[in-house]
Amino acid sequence: MKAVQFTRYGGPEVLEIVDLPAPHPGPGQVRIQVRAAGISASDSKIRRGELSFGATLPQTTGADVAGVVDEVGEGVTDVAVGDRVFGISDDQAAAAELALLTYRAVIPPSLGFVDAAGIPVALETATRALDQLAVSAGTTLFVNGASGGIGSATVQLAVARGARVIGAASARNSGYLTMLGVQPVTYGEGMSDRVRALAPDGVDVALDVAGNGVLPELIDLAGDVKNVITLADFAGAEQHGVHFSNGFVDGNAFHALAGIGELVEAGKFWLPVERTFPLTDIAEAHRTSETGQVRGRLVLIVPGVMLGSGS
Repeated sequence: MKAVQFTRYGGPEVLEIVDLPAPHPGPGQVRIQVRAAGISASDSKIRRGELSFGATLPQTTGADVAGVVDEVGEGVTDVAVGDRVFGISDDQAAAAELALLTYRAVIPPSLGFVDAAGIPVALETATRALDQLAVSAGTTLFVNGASGGIGSATVQLAVARGARVIGAASARNSGYLTMLGVQPVTYGEGMSDRVRALAPDGVDVALDVAGNGVLPELIDLAGDVKNVITLADFAGAEQHGVHFSNGFVDGNAFHALAGIGELVEAGKFWLPVERTFPLTDIAEAHRTSETGQVRGRLVLIVPGVMLGSGS
């Protein structure tokens, strides 16, 4: 099968399309014919050697994936051959013609492969953070970096839980956040004052998705370091005593995959895909991801696939 691989750490140019043996599912796994694969921020960090998760070179890449089941392993009863599914590629190998999945769910009927492929990592990360912050009905949550993939997932899930959400993003994304049920504020000097104009007594909890060095402000807004979590500022977390949420350490929230379909079908959860790329343009997809200017998700398409809700 064709798959993306890198044999050294570095920039997007290290990514190559190579021939690899086709994988086969073990107990509890399914194999899918990949139709689309999402690009996450962690993909670039792994490619640069900043995250390893114990893997060694050469490495494949990609976690978010959607496709059609063509083989099932022993003990699999939740899906069958021919089902459209989305989930997390085992061994970071989504950017390929075939992928193995342990964590998966049937794609909601209204979604095509491209939209489904943009959901899993953002959904898991957002759910884990909201659970750790105990966000529920009546909670006032501030999200720093509310308009990207993870931010968009977080604010929609929080609104669905009945929380009040204030979100920071660039001025051009204010209308987008309002559409998602968020009270928007802009980044930059005076951000805390703009939040307090909406919540004079501060917020109950705060989540840092952007990692742009504002943890002291978030601690002040939320009243205590224990009320703040960051997903992006590891150094700042160590410096200020903030919890850095990591699914490999804290435990994952992939259980959310099975339940998101209800919100999707009710029109209460949607992650925009800003741009798609053919698999052969994965280096350009990584470069675009690394600009930090993406609203929603970037998705790779396996060549030769006809897209649409039933494709």
